[in-house]
Order: sequence, then C-alpha cells, then structure tokens
Amino acid sequence: MKQLFDSVSLATSKMVTKSYSTSFSLGINCLHKKFHDAIYSIYGFVRFADEIVDTFHDYDKRQLLQEFKQDTYTAIERKISLNPILNSFQAVVHEYNIERPLIDTFLHSMEMDLEQQNHNADSYKEYILGSAEVVGLMCLRVFTERNEALYQQLKPASMSLGAAFQKVNFLRDLQADYKVLGRVYFPTIDLERFTEAEKQQIQHDIQKDFDHALLGIQQLPLSSRFGVYVAYVYYKSLFAKIKSLPSSRIMQERVRIPNYQKISLLAGSYLKHSFGVL
Repeated sequence: MKQLFDSVSLATSKMVTKSYSTSFSLGINCLHKKFHDAIYSIYGFVRFADEIVDTFHDYDKRQLLQEFKQDTYTAIERKISLNPILNSFQAVVHEYNIERPLIDTFLHSMEMDLEQQNHNADSYKEYILGSAEVVGLMCLRVFTERNEALYQQLKPASMSLGAAFQKVNFLRDLQADYKVLGRVYFPTIDLERFTEAEKQQIQHDIQKDFDHALLGIQQLPLSSRFGVYVAYVYYKSLFAKIKSLPSSRIMQERVRIPNYQKISLLAGSYLKHSFGVL
C-alpha cells in the first residue's frame, strides 16, 4: 500500500531534520502536531539541496543538483517519487498549494552557490530571497492552511524572518564559507580586512529584519505561533552572542548556542507564550 510508503517517506524526512538540526527540530515540536510532518518534509527537501552544493565536493555537484531539480518537478507532476524526501515534499506541495515559483526560486539560489562566490547588492538580495525568504513562505503556506488572505497579510514578515535567519547563519559561518567554500555572501566586504564598522552595519540590517518579523509572529494562528517564536528566540540569542564578539573573533570561530541554553530559551518562550506577552 502506498500509505505505508508515504509513512516511511515521512519518517525519512523527520530523521533528516533531527540529524541535521536540533534547533529546527525543537521548533517543530512546539508547533501543533498537525504541522509536524509537513514542516519535516519541507526541511528535508531544503536540506538535501543544500547538502549537494555545500558538502559533496568529490562529486559533480552541478549534475547532482540538476538531477535533484528534475526529480523534484517529476515528483510533483506524478504525485510520487521513489526518493522518500521528494515523495514527502510533493505531498506537502499539493496539500497546501505551495506554488511552483517558490520552488523555482529556491533551486535557483542553490544553483547560484555553484556559480557565484562573491555578491553585489542585487545578487545578495536575490540569493537571500531564494535560499531563505521563499522557504519561510513555504512554511507559511502550511501554517495558514489555504487561508489566502492571512497568507498575504503575513507574507512580508515571514520573508523578513527567513532573511534574518539566513543573515545570522552567514555571520556565524563566515569563516567556513570563506576559507572552506570560498564564498563571501555579504556584498562589498573584504574578509581579509573585516572591520567592526562593517560588522555593525550588517547587524543593523539583521536587527531590522528581526523587528519586522516579530510583528508577523504575533499575528500567526496559535497553532504555529509558539513554534515559530521558539525559532525566533533561538536565533535572536545566537545573534546576541555574535554581536558581543569583535569582528576578528567571528573570523576565527563558529558561534554556537549549547543545548542546555536552548532548553532554557524554550522554557522562557513557553512562559511568554502562555501569558500572551510575545
């Protein structure tokens, strides 16, 4: 029965999520249970594409990504795939009406990682849109459950949240992206002479995204508000830790939030959520 195969596919997406991201898994667990499978499926899809361009150095990344892209479209068209990650993802696409342009835009940003190592202002904005903002919109499609008016209302803030998360990731991974992958995402930045003024400018931009995103989180349905807020709080904590370090330290180490602190952040977020003071 296909139902069994679909269950195995969902279990695969869940395993991928938990293996790659404890913080994202924590956020999913704080969503209403009805959303768990869908968000696991979206994360699994995004994670596999990202792995192709970031870690498969001994293989033809371009060919692998092209095959993954074609397999994605075929899975959506046929409503089935023997790749369990894509089988789960296509089901979510159909159930929540995730539009093709969101998927196209995401995969285009993955292709940019194969071709572009430095960015100007326009390509940086384009990359953020595809790698982060549209992923947030895929999740928003799930959270708003085909309520088009609510989706459109929350769309700008959701994009800001995705952008904030991605830009924090860029700061956190500055050293590895530059020294291992040869990438510099922030435009007009010379990482050989990364200054405190440049760091402050980036941080100011991220803070604006976080501030705008919070307004949208406060308007989410209760079924998703707490889970999204937990992810927001985790990234704000990571951002605060990064802000406290000089620019030279950012190029020397990858900033992390230990698991015990994540649990503490979760508890504090739950209290705020329970008392309605997000």
